[in-house]
Amino acid sequence: MLWYIGRRLLQLIPVFFGATFLIYLMVFALPGDPIAALFGGKTPPPAVIDALRAQYNLDKPFIVQYLIWVGGVFTGDFGIAYNGQAVSDIMARAFPLTAKLAVLALLFEAIIGITVGLVAGLRKGGVFDTVSLVVSLLLISVPTFVVGFLIQYIFGVELALIPTSVSANAGISAYIAPAFVLASVSIANILRLTRSSVAENMGADFVRTASAKGLSRGRVIRVHILRNSLIPVVTYLGIDLGALMVGAIVTEGIFNIPGVGGTVYQAVIRGEGPTVVSFVAVMVIIFMLANLLVDILYAVLDPRIRYGK
Repeated sequence: MLWYIGRRLLQLIPVFFGATFLIYLMVFALPGDPIAALFGGKTPPPAVIDALRAQYNLDKPFIVQYLIWVGGVFTGDFGIAYNGQAVSDIMARAFPLTAKLAVLALLFEAIIGITVGLVAGLRKGGVFDTVSLVVSLLLISVPTFVVGFLIQYIFGVELALIPTSVSANAGISAYIAPAFVLASVSIANILRLTRSSVAENMGADFVRTASAKGLSRGRVIRVHILRNSLIPVVTYLGIDLGALMVGAIVTEGIFNIPGVGGTVYQAVIRGEGPTVVSFVAVMVIIFMLANLLVDILYAVLDPRIRYGK
């Protein structure tokens, strides 16, 4: 297992350089002059533009800019944004907010999706199963921003039960509604995935054998049905953790959360290569570590899975 973990961690190196290089190249290729955009419609003196371009290394070739950024990363310096703030300070403000939102959304996915999917799978063809499938289809069909605005208007504006805007200093309770909005589609997907896995495993030979041995229904469900049904669900949850952090831009926009999504969007608009690439680099690491955690959980859920050399 340790050998496998070490090998997977080494895979971070080429993925890190490949992803950051491509993102830096795409930001570099964006049309327009980011320095001229800082002054809006005004035309600054050429000397000022040259000084700013030199300050942000924009007067150097693309590959030199990228190597400067990489060199800074290994010393803990992610560069300076065009507004004069250190990129590391921007990330320190944005990432905790989005991470709080994404983790809470992931909990909603796991608790609601797995629980409802398990009951629906055990009662396949019944009323509960039919209702859950209809609700999940509705959640998948309705765009996230529609769900967000509806929840914000009904529970925030009309009933005043939730805050309509979430500040950077808000408590965890203020993130419940945004987290549910962010997780709504994934809840439906996990529900349907769990339901199909449970329904399939209920007819498996090992389940019939466990029941024939006289094991209680509760033990058969927990140990034999649910445990084996969670393998594809864990895969989805692991991949979705990174997707939630990247895809939170719509939810963050609805509830005015100053997180990663809005920050990266504004950085792309301004053509801030170091800022965009720094955020992407952290995202890549989160994705890789989440996938590694999923592989480790495979061995926990299914004893037949072992990772050797």
